[in-house]
This record gives sequence, C-alpha cells and structure tokens, in this order.
Amino acid sequence: MKNPLTKRMDPLIGKLKLLEEADTGPFISELKKRDSPTILGFLNQHGYNIAQRQPAVLDSFLQVNYLLRDGIGIKMACSFNGRDPKANLNGSDFIPELIEDLVGESKDRYELFAMGTREPWLSEGARNLFGNRHFHAIDGFKEPEDYLAFYQKHHVPGRYPIIVLAMGMPKQERVALHLQKAMDTRALLICGGAILDFSAQRFPRAPIVFRRLGLEWAFRMLIEPRRLFKRYAIGIPVFFYYLSRNALSSARRVGDWNALKREP
Repeated sequence: MKNPLTKRMDPLIGKLKLLEEADTGPFISELKKRDSPTILGFLNQHGYNIAQRQPAVLDSFLQVNYLLRDGIGIKMACSFNGRDPKANLNGSDFIPELIEDLVGESKDRYELFAMGTREPWLSEGARNLFGNRHFHAIDGFKEPEDYLAFYQKHHVPGRYPIIVLAMGMPKQERVALHLQKAMDTRALLICGGAILDFSAQRFPRAPIVFRRLGLEWAFRMLIEPRRLFKRYAIGIPVFFYYLSRNALSSARRVGDWNALKREP
C-alpha cells in the first residue's frame, strides 16, 4: 500500500518546467501548438517567499500553465527537492527571444499588448521589446477588470494575442488568471516582472559575469538599495528559512510514519 505520509516535494518546485538551453526551441513549438489561452510565469526567490506567506499567491502560481526557473535561489530549492535545476531561464533574457520567435515577420496573425509599469517606460519598453511592431499599452496600476476591458476593446477576432504583464508579483499572476478565464481564443499571457523597465533601459542589466554566476540580484540591489534591500538582504535569509521549514515538515511526516510502522 502506498505510504500516505511519504516525503512530498515542495509543490512550487514540483510545478516548475525545467529546461536546458537546447530545450527552448521545442518548448516554444509546444507553446505555438496550444489551442487555449496559456499563461507563462517565472518563479524566483521573491515569488517563492510571497507564496509561503499568502496561500492565494501560492494558488495563483500553481494555476499558471508553465512556470520557469529564475535565479540561483530556485536553483538551490530544486537541488533541495531532488530536481535537476537545469538552465536559468529568467524573463529578461527569455521573453524577447520568445516573442521574436513567435511573431517573426508576421504582421496580421498576432496582436501585441503591454500591461505594466508607467510612462514613459511603458511605451519605450514595449517598442523595444516588440521590435517596433504595432502594440497596445496600458500602465500597471489599474484593477483586473480594467485590463480585461482594455483587451476586449482592442482584440481583433482571429488574431493571436500576446500579452506581456509587467506589474510585478503577485499582481501580474492574478491579472493573467483573470484575463485567461474570460478569453475564448488562443493566446499567450507572459508574466514578465520588470521586463518593460529593462527594455526601456530604466534599470541597467547586470554585467554578463553577474548573470553567469547567478548574481544579478546582487547587482540590482547595489543600484537600487532602497527599493530592493528588504527583498534581498532580508528576503534571502527568509527564503532559506522557508526551505528548511518545508524540508523539516516533510522529514517529520516520514519519521511519524516510520514510528507508526514500528508500533506493535
């Protein structure tokens, strides 16, 4: 009989779609073949922390269709849970590649939406991200119903919407789910965090050596200490606390089961 108290993988880590760099082409092909609105998200240490404190946020992440690994923290969490972390597919690098591959030279098949940040970075970031293709843009400080109304106003039946949500966690995941439930067409909703700000060069990307070492978070904290100090200087120790707590809880379940088996 299956052990009902056997060690369970962390549900967020189990949810991850872990890919090598060589897997990205087939993954994009998989996205193209989906016939329903699809949400693509990214999990980093900050998102993991929020999900541990707020069950509704955890539920949102678990409802995302594809969740990719972003950052060295989640790499460690994968190893902690016995999963091969594979490549780091952070949104700032992967999303532009994804959009270019999807849209290509097509002018009439797709329609592009940017939802997030504020002007002037909203329009500038969308222009750079979408390669000067036509797009619709709305800032990231409205209610979910407003984004749905904006999408419905501009959607052309028969076209494939690509919607980049750059509102930060957990709002973008909540808005993505709200849009998905109301859509009746093939679509891709991308939860992109600061992608529009990076595309607009509002914030500089970390030098390549930081990115290769998984230390882009450290560079970002250096250039934005006031905004990001709590997220990283405090958030990283909290992250390891949550990992340890979850592992200890799982170990206790196994220990309780073993003790139960030994009872006469």
